[in-house]
Amino acid sequence: MRDFVDGTAFNHEQGQRAKKLFAAVVLAALDDAIADDKKYGNGPEQIARWARSRDGREVLSCAGIDPNERVVTGLMDFVSKGIRTSVALSREESERRSQQAEAA
Repeated sequence: MRDFVDGTAFNHEQGQRAKKLFAAVVLAALDDAIADDKKYGNGPEQIARWARSRDGREVLSCAGIDPNERVVTGLMDFVSKGIRTSVALSREESERRSQQAEAA
């Protein structure tokens, strides 16, 4: 019984690592689309084309994101804002921490 539980925990942990890896691929695709938008002006169209492609849908699914049209619209909006993912994530994180500090 213990071996089963250890194996299940190990498999769950591996699955979570794979999910994070695919999430990193999505973030890289967003950064690439933002760079394309600044250089060529077609970033939102690029991310939409990628997200609607077979590979894009597969990567989004593996990252735990439902690849529907609402998600594609959200990705396009994010790219059109032109804020790199690292900056957006750090700003969001700092805002969340400041809100928690105010609540405490």
